[in-house]
Amino acid sequence: MIIATAGHVDHGKTTLVRALTGVETDRLPEEKKRGLTIDIGFAYHDIDTETDQKIVMGFVDVPGHERFVKNMLAGVASIDFALLVVAADDGVMPQTEEHLAILGLLGIHQGAVAITKIDRVAAGRVVEVEAEVAALLAPTTLAGAPMFPVSGELGTGMDALRRHLEAAARNHADRAVNGHFRLSIDRAFTVPGAGLIVTGAVFSGQVEVGDRLILAAQDRADPIEARVRGLRALDREAEVGRAGQRCAINIAGGDLHQSLVSRGDWLLAEAIHAPVQKFDARVHVLESESRPLAHWTPVHLHLAASDVTGRIAVLGERRIAPGEDALVQLVLDNPVGALFGDHFILRDQSAQRTIAGGIVIDPFPPRRGRARPERLAMLQAMEAEAPVEALAAMVAIAENGVNLRQFVQTRNLTPAEAENLRQIDGQLILAGTDGDLVLSLDRWHGIEQGILDALAAWHKKQPEAVGPNDNALRAAMTSAPSPILLAASIAHLIGGQAIIRDGISLRLPSHAPRPSDADLELWKQVSLILEEGGVRPPRVREVAEELKMDPARLDAFLKRCARQGRLMAVAPNRFFPPAAVWQLAAVVERLSAASGADGFTAATFKNDTGIGRNVAIEVLEFFDTAGLTRREGNTRHLRRPAAEVFGDA
Repeated sequence: MIIATAGHVDHGKTTLVRALTGVETDRLPEEKKRGLTIDIGFAYHDIDTETDQKIVMGFVDVPGHERFVKNMLAGVASIDFALLVVAADDGVMPQTEEHLAILGLLGIHQGAVAITKIDRVAAGRVVEVEAEVAALLAPTTLAGAPMFPVSGELGTGMDALRRHLEAAARNHADRAVNGHFRLSIDRAFTVPGAGLIVTGAVFSGQVEVGDRLILAAQDRADPIEARVRGLRALDREAEVGRAGQRCAINIAGGDLHQSLVSRGDWLLAEAIHAPVQKFDARVHVLESESRPLAHWTPVHLHLAASDVTGRIAVLGERRIAPGEDALVQLVLDNPVGALFGDHFILRDQSAQRTIAGGIVIDPFPPRRGRARPERLAMLQAMEAEAPVEALAAMVAIAENGVNLRQFVQTRNLTPAEAENLRQIDGQLILAGTDGDLVLSLDRWHGIEQGILDALAAWHKKQPEAVGPNDNALRAAMTSAPSPILLAASIAHLIGGQAIIRDGISLRLPSHAPRPSDADLELWKQVSLILEEGGVRPPRVREVAEELKMDPARLDAFLKRCARQGRLMAVAPNRFFPPAAVWQLAAVVERLSAASGADGFTAATFKNDTGIGRNVAIEVLEFFDTAGLTRREGNTRHLRRPAAEVFGDA
């Protein structure tokens, strides 16, 4: 069990921990010189049991001075039990109240109170302070916590406090070892002969000697691979470290060095490495605040051991009244590692005052529409604690399905835990390019019928045509799903032979377009000329001259061929065979992959394909319209895979 002290500066927290454990937690020279705790310290105490099993109490001694609250927050990020310390001579002080508020915002429900320095006051004063503390605790998560009058210097009352803490530790249930391993780093140092050691609280999962993990630093874009050489759990040599423990882990890796590690970094499994600069959450504003928390207020975010600045976007209403909670989005200046269920604290812009706290709901919010009613409804569905319940609630209202890979990562689920999600009744799982999509059966039946209705209408209107391509089909649908969901739905229908892909076109199995004999004869000549042109087919007028026919008549014929799926109208005067478009689209995918976030230019595309500047511009503008690419200034970026836009080659 991990116990954290809390309370005002100079109320005897360090003395109390020393009396309980015999360990001096003030380790820094400045702390010893000033007699003031500046950073978090640690101590451990073994509890004897009737069996050979040892129970260990871990103590986190936090600073009480207001200037070091951020260090206090790093210490209490993942604890089981709070030991509130109040000096009998001073009574309740400002940091007593702030620390207590922080414990409540972090959801700490187990605790006790030590009334210290009773040797300095009369017995009546101790009774007064106990009454004062009881009134302070009444509206909090620690209401009714037992109180122990003690003197750390003389040892008075320490036996009773120690017995209570040991009993709590014996009755404490170990945290479930779920999810991938995740440790919040609060300290890093080097030991001669061993190398780099990082310490912190294990938020989830377990780690063994030999495991390979990721060191995710706040100020580095790329994570560093690390191997676990050794570890200590609760200050004992161990082969395994697990959720709910404090661990010191000896890590090794080619690029690792102490200078690369900072408080607030994570040591975690690669599967859940996904730093974000914004996330959606539910926030509760302290009742002690004098005014509402307004939209776009600058804040300091404390999540685990990290401290990041940013702003709070209030969703729905524009402000949150004191004592109330609301859905928000945190928009940060630097990335953090946040997953569903993480508690956090918000302090004001100057980091002088704790104003609110909350719980992470969605670390991967959509780019747009964060305050739309449908998005707020989705966030409320996501708040369900059990993954199965949350997914079922989300699927019930998700028009475009739920990305299963993203949901699993958000919830930090192992593959075995995630497998249970595939067994929920009333849902369908479609294979998608960016992860499987989970859809309600009702929504799926609606999309399926919409696709079939749109194809039937298309065939009725253009009986000579094969059918629309994917993009044209979406445009023809009354209630079109997202492009990703449409692609998955089309693939599912094709797999079940409910529809047929014919070249670049889609059609119903019952539809059989039949061009006229004259068109078929002309097509033999035209297709040969266009295919010989490769990725730069001749213009309409050039083909007409070669065939010695009226350009207007040929243009009408080529448009009929485009409707039938035989050609693509890239420009008003130029038609491409599907094979040429697929070839050029493959170039776009390759250039996009090579250029990354920078994008590629029309000149790069022209040089790679050798089709000339004017034709390159025409092709790229066609790709923009079709939804393959997105233009940003002089560069272009891939919007969707070519297979989603034009079908498989």
